[in-house]
Amino acid sequence: RPASLVVADFGCGDCTLAASVKNQVHCFDLVPLSPRVTVCDMAKVPLAAESVDVAVFCLALMGTNLQEILGEANRVLKLGGTLMVAEVASRFEDTRAFLKAMTQLGFRTVSKDLSSSYFYLLEFAKTGPARPGPAPGLRLRPCLYKRR
Repeated sequence: RPASLVVADFGCGDCTLAASVKNQVHCFDLVPLSPRVTVCDMAKVPLAAESVDVAVFCLALMGTNLQEILGEANRVLKLGGTLMVAEVASRFEDTRAFLKAMTQLGFRTVSKDLSSSYFYLLEFAKTGPARPGPAPGLRLRPCLYKRR
């Protein structure tokens, strides 16, 4: 994608994405693993409304307030902007219900790669503001870690 696109990396970790692209990347997380990280609640990032072209959640939908977090991505994305989600496949209890809930949050599914048994990759486009009220189906199971 063009380097002119502005990116918001929600749950950026050590800012690997920002270090790997030429785009301006706003890095948000709860822990500053890099000096580039803005420490904040991902449901309230310090960006103006409709100020970014791409929002990314890579293994970052850990909060119990999914609707608020994804609503914040909608707020900062420009109309037609891209929302990318990469998440552990086993966390989805009902993928179809999750995708339907995303339409209530103001997103259209552009593509979905559900071919991996480990990770799902979802791409959405912002179609407008989120509709008020709860978004049924917007649920993810907790992450379970196996002892090795």
